[in-house]
Amino acid sequence: MNLHNYLLGRWTPHEGAGIPQYDAVTGDVICTASSDGLDFAAIADYGRRTGGPALRRMTFQERGRMLKALALHLNEIKEKYYPLSYRTGATRSDSWIDIDGGIGTLFAYASLRRKLPDTPWYVDGEQAKLSQEGTFIGHHLMTAKPGIAIHINAFNFPIWGMLEKLSANLLAGVPAIVKPSEVTSFLAEAMVRDIIASGILPEGALQLVCGAGIGILDPVGSQDVVTFTGSAETGRLLKTYPTIIEHSVPFNMEADSLNAAILGEDGEPGTPEFDLYIKEVRREMTAKAGQKCTAIRRMIVPEHLTEAVQKALARELLKTAVGDPRAEGVRMGALVNREQAAEVKRRVEMLRQHSPIIIGDLVEFEVIGADKNKGAFLPPIVMLNAQPFLHRDSHEVEAFGPVCTLMPYRSIDEAIELANMGKGSLVSSIATYDENISREYVFGAAPYHGRILILNRDSAKESTGHGSPMPLLVHGGPGRAGGGEEMGGLRGIKHYLQRTAIQGHPTMITAVSGVYQQGGRQIEAAAHPFSKPFEALQIGETLTTAKHTVTEADIVNFANLSGDHFYAHTDVTALEGTPFTQRVAHGYWVLSKAAGLFVQAKKGPVLLNYGLEECRFTKPVYPGMTIGVRLTVKEKVAQEKREDEDYQKGIVKWLVDVYDETGETVAIATILTMVRMG
Repeated sequence: MNLHNYLLGRWTPHEGAGIPQYDAVTGDVICTASSDGLDFAAIADYGRRTGGPALRRMTFQERGRMLKALALHLNEIKEKYYPLSYRTGATRSDSWIDIDGGIGTLFAYASLRRKLPDTPWYVDGEQAKLSQEGTFIGHHLMTAKPGIAIHINAFNFPIWGMLEKLSANLLAGVPAIVKPSEVTSFLAEAMVRDIIASGILPEGALQLVCGAGIGILDPVGSQDVVTFTGSAETGRLLKTYPTIIEHSVPFNMEADSLNAAILGEDGEPGTPEFDLYIKEVRREMTAKAGQKCTAIRRMIVPEHLTEAVQKALARELLKTAVGDPRAEGVRMGALVNREQAAEVKRRVEMLRQHSPIIIGDLVEFEVIGADKNKGAFLPPIVMLNAQPFLHRDSHEVEAFGPVCTLMPYRSIDEAIELANMGKGSLVSSIATYDENISREYVFGAAPYHGRILILNRDSAKESTGHGSPMPLLVHGGPGRAGGGEEMGGLRGIKHYLQRTAIQGHPTMITAVSGVYQQGGRQIEAAAHPFSKPFEALQIGETLTTAKHTVTEADIVNFANLSGDHFYAHTDVTALEGTPFTQRVAHGYWVLSKAAGLFVQAKKGPVLLNYGLEECRFTKPVYPGMTIGVRLTVKEKVAQEKREDEDYQKGIVKWLVDVYDETGETVAIATILTMVRMG
């Protein structure tokens, strides 16, 4: 069977012999893949001209709903991908990480729409006041790049690796060309067929190259983005590709690294932390047969606990049955193919020159439900580097399989130094119940690691573990790990957006950005804005309220009501040496009184107060001062209708400017209300 490439809006079989893809368990050929003869310039141009404009016309809210629809669709049919995943050597739990984890990332990014505007662009950060009178301001606008994202993915997670990248670029409004590994692209192709058939994505938003992709980077330009997941060596070569350098193309690299797990000095046998450490190392060695970029490669343990860790880990690993992922009782499957298994053996031979094997055997091991001479099987292998500062192979050579090296340390400073000798990693972890050890390790190791897990008895029940990147946290690391960041919530989306500083009068910046800027022209409301449905409200529409003169009774009554008897509000004899000259009104009384001034009491389109986004009290309010409010429509975000609701609604952000009799602002806040659509 020949895999098809999905390019230029159609599925196309490859020509020629192609690259064979093997069943990791039986060694049989599954299919062949090729990208020979493809016109990558035309492919990239098609994505930019067809998929790009369609995505950029959509708002962040629409793109988020698109991701949600895609996630729901794939979630309904996900079981069909498991039999294919078993052929990569993955067990059911391994496949769950790849398949359900990938779909879960789509759901997570779809939910991020709640933090984004109902526009195709994004206003980033706060207004910068650039002039004394406030007639000249600056802001930052983020817009989708009019290029294309090229994703070069690794063999170990054909689905998760694809979906976690697509989640970000599609939400940002940028189309993609996905090039999965030519070793396991049969699984990615199966899912892409279903994605395309669903019709959920606009045409041109996603294209697929199943082969080696030689030449795929030739047509990249300054508006494109390239992401890479794989070996550090290959990543460095691609990062220096001539067109990448010539056009300063953003290149996000997430490379395999020598991740470390540290057992704290308090992690004595019998403590929960010791047991958790052993469990975590076993899991990371055997999940995906150790073929994870986040897998633990180095165990760094207190010197006096080396033997105890070795014995405990040996007991756990002996329970790990290796074999066909479909066979009952199997807990670790095969490596992706025999070529990869041979490469891992070669790396082990390099490492064992200074680090003997203390657990496992490369030749003598049992396999359940399969022929180990046909499949790509290896047992868990643990090595011991007794002198890790002298013999540095363990910090430089990675065996990308179920292989880990145990090494001792004599102090937390040594543990930090050893962890950092990996020259940059995606993740490190420390098992400890000691807060001082945690603090010392984190601040000593943080510059060298993209993520740090602190594991102990309090977090263990809900911890996702050492090797699990999460959609809302960055996935990447410095140095050997590539220096990139994937996912990370909004951070991941911003890789595909151009940040541009815009300057001008607040009225003009309001018109351009769609977000009201303080100092801009206000549209005096003809009717109370709370009487208007969502779609009738205009950005900049303003209600100027009646005024109220503050009394001492207001302050005393609020203190009694709230229970806030802070001395500045209640004890005029205690004000010496403070910023206050007399009894001062509570800030929250000012905000509450502001609400009393601008709220319309009778029933209308406003359904509820949704929250408070920003609030500052900028000037003391004393008895005798008179305050009023300017309530301005700042931003509007439409929401989709839920099944259990009989109405459409949106979120309106209001700028609440409370000012005194001199016209000076005493409090400024952004409040949110849910407003019904007409």
